[in-house]
Amino acid sequence: MPTTIQNTTPRVGTDGNVIDCHDGCLRYFAGRYYWYGTAYGDTDGFVKTNRYVVYSSPDLQAWTNHGDLLTAPLDGVCYRPYVSFNPKTNTYVLWFNWYPVLWEGQFGVATSDTPAGPYTVVNPDAKVTQPQPGDHFPFVDDDGTGYLIYTSIPDQGDGDHGMSVERLNGDMTASTGENCGIFDTRVEAPSMFKRDGKYYAVFGNTCCFCPEGAGAKVFRADSPMGPWTLLTDMNRDNDGNVIVPAQQTDIIELPTPGKQAETVWLWLGDLWGSRPDGIKGHDLQHWEPVTFADDGTPQRLQRVERFEL
Repeated sequence: MPTTIQNTTPRVGTDGNVIDCHDGCLRYFAGRYYWYGTAYGDTDGFVKTNRYVVYSSPDLQAWTNHGDLLTAPLDGVCYRPYVSFNPKTNTYVLWFNWYPVLWEGQFGVATSDTPAGPYTVVNPDAKVTQPQPGDHFPFVDDDGTGYLIYTSIPDQGDGDHGMSVERLNGDMTASTGENCGIFDTRVEAPSMFKRDGKYYAVFGNTCCFCPEGAGAKVFRADSPMGPWTLLTDMNRDNDGNVIVPAQQTDIIELPTPGKQAETVWLWLGDLWGSRPDGIKGHDLQHWEPVTFADDGTPQRLQRVERFEL
């Protein structure tokens, strides 16, 4: 039976509660889907009560709440939890950014033996090459090498929030210090993936909790370390207007089990300010399959209300 995904009302877990899970990622581990994110509750999002949560599902519809990700949350304002599987260590690795003081950010790293955790912090201040890191996204290549695409908040000459990619160490809990250099500025909320031997980096303009949404510029390279070439903006129309009023949080390659199994590339964005009841944690998310032209260029989003897998 096909699974229908809708974008018009808040998603609800098997416990009957609205799912409060934002600016994170969707992953497929060992035959099950895992949805990681930040829970905001009834706040403005700039508080130390933010926490990381995880839900899981067999079919992208029935979501089970597994509770908090971290065994011991850090004393700061936390955002953007991203989990990857390290095939070299058989460990699940969580990278997150947190601010002991806004906006003096740093990266934290935690690990677990299971996808749902709980995760134990092993590196609360993972040093990277570029200063004052912000949004990020860990990517694992086919050979098991980990990379981190991230923004650096201070001015980079042409503007702040500069984007770069950095190689991680073998256990993916720290950086090697090898960085590709800043290749775009005034941007945030990156995703990175590989398709048909090419590497893609996708991110939009700075848009912290903005209800108007951000673009999704697409860069492509032959190597995770670049050089990166701009292809298109998949979330802007011919006039430069945002198509889906959301800020990107993930692009993920997902298998769809069954007799007609196929690979679906799914774009996820947070529809900030869309909560129907005024509770920030109930802001909607927009999920939409990505299609590609013959030359591999991602096509523009369509702002679909629902679709089937």
